[in-house]
Amino acid sequence: MNDSHSVRPDFADSSFLKLHILDTVRFYAPRCIDRLNGGYINCFLDDGTVCDYETKQLVGMTRFVYIFSAALLVGGPAEYRGAAEHGLRFLREFQWDHEHGGFFWTLKWRNPTDKRKLAYGHAFALLAASTAFKAGISPAGAMIGEVYEVLEKHFWNEQDGLYADEASADWSEVSPYRGQNANMHLTEAMMAAYEATGERRYLDRANTLAHSVMFKLLPQSGKLIWEHYKTDWVIDWNYNKGNTKDEFRPYGYIFGHSIEWTKLLLLLNRHCPQAWLPPQAERLFREAIDKGMDRQHGGIFYAMSPEDGQIIDSDKRYWVMAEAIGASSLLSACTGQAGYRKFYDDIFSYCWTYFVDHTFGAWYQLLDASNRKYNSIKSPPPKTDYHPITNCITALSVWGARQASPFEK
Repeated sequence: MNDSHSVRPDFADSSFLKLHILDTVRFYAPRCIDRLNGGYINCFLDDGTVCDYETKQLVGMTRFVYIFSAALLVGGPAEYRGAAEHGLRFLREFQWDHEHGGFFWTLKWRNPTDKRKLAYGHAFALLAASTAFKAGISPAGAMIGEVYEVLEKHFWNEQDGLYADEASADWSEVSPYRGQNANMHLTEAMMAAYEATGERRYLDRANTLAHSVMFKLLPQSGKLIWEHYKTDWVIDWNYNKGNTKDEFRPYGYIFGHSIEWTKLLLLLNRHCPQAWLPPQAERLFREAIDKGMDRQHGGIFYAMSPEDGQIIDSDKRYWVMAEAIGASSLLSACTGQAGYRKFYDDIFSYCWTYFVDHTFGAWYQLLDASNRKYNSIKSPPPKTDYHPITNCITALSVWGARQASPFEK
């Protein structure tokens, strides 16, 4: 890597953001491409050494398609088209359940080891296909509609205005668990599908999901998003109690998800302006930062107890910081308040100092409260640096537009 963390870049410069996206993708390419079994290798140590050749995890697989497609959209090399197509073929041929439909959750090489169907994974399949289609990979277009129909048939509940979370391989059993996390990422994916196709049904669905989470779920938990619900969408305060380390269903108020919803509400407001969206987004962000900011060591803590408001997980996770970058850039543009621009610069500077690997590239995954690494695993199977890349793209949509219009008042 040519960049030095001792020199602070202009984090709002469009050239910097594009370069950082491409530098991050370059850590994975081409070492992530599995030319023997298809798809991608999903696990890497800090220096790029492979730490798991076997696992083909749906979230990781689809996120790789996303990052290669995103890189194409910001001027990445033409060979990334082939890299994205490589992953789409694997998804179609091996991750897809040709008997029952939908995507398997986990494979070993080409063989399913966890055949469950999860809405969260299908959200990323929809995001991947939509982003690939936006990048000019036309075969991805058919997958957009196919994934939507799977979601519609097996996960969607019109009365709830929300998606169920998990089903058995043959769809005969639907888990009683309900979660906001899948619905959050489906909001993101539906907006991407709308951007890719122009079909209004995707934007309408994103709008419905945002309304359901903000007006049905959030009032139950107060000022921050809660993760877990029973089948009737009443909060389950005891689900996974104490387990803040669950990758997809962590316990506690997860500050990063309230911040991520800030970003999504403001992105929705671009497509479907509504008076309630900006102030609601700002309220979520302010509450998360007020309660979650580490004012001693920098960064944002991970989780807070619902019982006494105490921090129950003080670790710093890469994705939480990345979402704060995207959210604060949008808040700066939406409100015009200098404080959000300062927050953007400060949180990106923190990430530049502690999370970005200036030797080998990409972001570290997890730091403790004092910003120290626990181990040398940079990218376990689901990671792929999707969060830094998508939030740099969000920031680019803000600062790049401003740089393109220097006389804007």
